[in-house]
Amino acid sequence: MSRLQSIPYPTISPVFFEIGPLQFRWYGLMYLIGLTTAYFYIRHKVDRTGLAITKDQIYDMVVWAALGIFIGGRLGYTLFYNFSYYVQHPAKIIAVWESGMSFHGKLLGTIVSLFWFSARQGLPAYTIADLAAAVTPIGLGFGRLGNFINGELYGRATDVDWCMVFPNGGPACRHPSQLYEAGLEGLLLFTGLWLIGRKAPPPGTIFWSFIAGYGMCRLIVELFREPDAHIGFIFGTLSMGQILSLPMIVIGAFMLSLGYQRRALARRAQAGEKITVG
Repeated sequence: MSRLQSIPYPTISPVFFEIGPLQFRWYGLMYLIGLTTAYFYIRHKVDRTGLAITKDQIYDMVVWAALGIFIGGRLGYTLFYNFSYYVQHPAKIIAVWESGMSFHGKLLGTIVSLFWFSARQGLPAYTIADLAAAVTPIGLGFGRLGNFINGELYGRATDVDWCMVFPNGGPACRHPSQLYEAGLEGLLLFTGLWLIGRKAPPPGTIFWSFIAGYGMCRLIVELFREPDAHIGFIFGTLSMGQILSLPMIVIGAFMLSLGYQRRALARRAQAGEKITVG
């Protein structure tokens, strides 16, 4: 398909502001917007539900989550996506400005950092996990928009009417898969978690729903996203993103089922005690 038959890619400079040698990039701004929005949304949820969490604790929670995101994301990319390169060039592991972040690494890093935070603050782990999971799609949505602006992580070649020719993707017209991800992992997942949270679910439900929900969204999007050039497909037509997402669906679904079973058993036991006392 020629450029005339595709939707023109809106070429935007990845740098939105410069002061001398300092450059401020859209991708970094998207992280900042996502974290700031997450902070205020968590405050709203805490105020609405009456959770015993202070504003300072919410701020600290977001800071620790940010550290987990950046450290985990970089280490995850190193281990999952380009291990052979970084073994030979270990100094490049800290070169985050050269891009290369793994969502699954971000997830693991955030889980570790927030588990440590909850233990240190004496807060229930599932309370913190549910709050963090509820706002994570916000950051995911903005992050994928940053990927789109950078013209990276584009989709596979296609002939759909809305395909785009990305500057770094050669002459082929491709799926704007970053926008698909922003819609699925961002808007759709956020809406789903918000609806689940209105039903007063068992502790941990929002967190495990996010785990399973993200796995499903990523599994779908990977059908349209171009695999990393240095990795390609791992097994048949399965990409690394799909392989890492499949366990999320299985574990998330299992833990959700377990949580609701435990609450049902607890309610039955409580009902039995009332009958016995009566």
